[in-house]
Amino acid sequence: MQAHLAFTGYLGRRLHLGVCGSVAAYKSLELLRMLTDTGLAVSATLTASAERFVSRLGFEALGAAPVYGPMFDPAQGPFAHLEPGQVAQAMLVAPATANTLARLAHGLADDQLSSQALAFPGPLVLAPAMNPRLWDAPATRANCDILRARGAVFAGPACGEMACGEQGGGRLAPLEEIFTAALRAVTVQDLAGVDVLLTLGPTREYFDCVRHWSNPSTGVMGAALAVAAWLRGARVHAVCGPVSLWLPPGVHRVDVTSAREMHEAALDLFAAAQWACCTAAVADFRPEPYGPGKFKKEAGGLAVTFTPNPDILADMGRRRAPGQRLCGFAAEAADLEAQARGKLRRKNLDLIIANDVTAPGCGFAAPTNGVLALDAQGRLERWPVLPKTEVAWRIWDWMLALSA
Repeated sequence: MQAHLAFTGYLGRRLHLGVCGSVAAYKSLELLRMLTDTGLAVSATLTASAERFVSRLGFEALGAAPVYGPMFDPAQGPFAHLEPGQVAQAMLVAPATANTLARLAHGLADDQLSSQALAFPGPLVLAPAMNPRLWDAPATRANCDILRARGAVFAGPACGEMACGEQGGGRLAPLEEIFTAALRAVTVQDLAGVDVLLTLGPTREYFDCVRHWSNPSTGVMGAALAVAAWLRGARVHAVCGPVSLWLPPGVHRVDVTSAREMHEAALDLFAAAQWACCTAAVADFRPEPYGPGKFKKEAGGLAVTFTPNPDILADMGRRRAPGQRLCGFAAEAADLEAQARGKLRRKNLDLIIANDVTAPGCGFAAPTNGVLALDAQGRLERWPVLPKTEVAWRIWDWMLALSA
């Protein structure tokens, strides 16, 4: 799993996983591992058809408890069809077959999984998987419309090659998409209704058609912030430099390359944002273009002239409206607190997060960060080296407190 998705801290929360009879059922075992790694407790129900592809023992071995099978199993007691709705915060069915979608849409309760779903009062996440012709059938689409109208959340399906060799829609969505949809369903929505703007990643400033001036930023910190805000219910807009990081489909993503492109995209979105957090490692200067084509070493020495790039964070600080909250990042190599205090004041920020890029586990491309957090009210904290997902969660906690 990519580092910006490796959230923990879900100890005490529970999710119920339903598995239906599809060749994609084997992927639900990896999905179970992803979910339990967050700290979630996961119970599971396998339909009779699912047990043709995977076994209850496999789910038990990977930590699901309890794992339910058919109705009327004496070992599970008389109320197994009610138990998930009494203890779990959300229910996920992955894969969900056309047959199960029809059962859920029409309130049938003739097997364990459909009974549990009918009795479940919380959020329902569905990840369909079936042949394209089954997915495109008018009855299936009508059933999905009924379920969406009742509040069910769909993850996928994706398009691609199926086990039968056909191409089309109906393939199980990527596990990251199902995982984050399920995680959002069990997360307290304390940022619901908040419009959040983020910048993340490096920028690249080209001086010929193949060479550029940049830095080693991977965008993991910003991506962790984007996913954390989305999990907590925010409407998230992410202006991304050239990074290869997956973000949930619910995040509005704008991809850019240069600092000037990032400046234009971010300022266009800033007016509508309630909170903005600039994590991008923007190149402060750009080289003047060498000319069309590629510089050849046979031409002799290369002299490059640099021009300042626009300052995205400073421009936001000048334009911010009353009530808008603004957070900036500072990657420093010395005098961390003094540099953070100066940037907080100069750029009119509510909160600044500074880190020493020379410290172990705190530089570019690391999955962890150790930071100094300072706000405009004078509160200062030094956090130990933590996963960037945990740092992201703490930052949104701080921003929420500033907006209270």
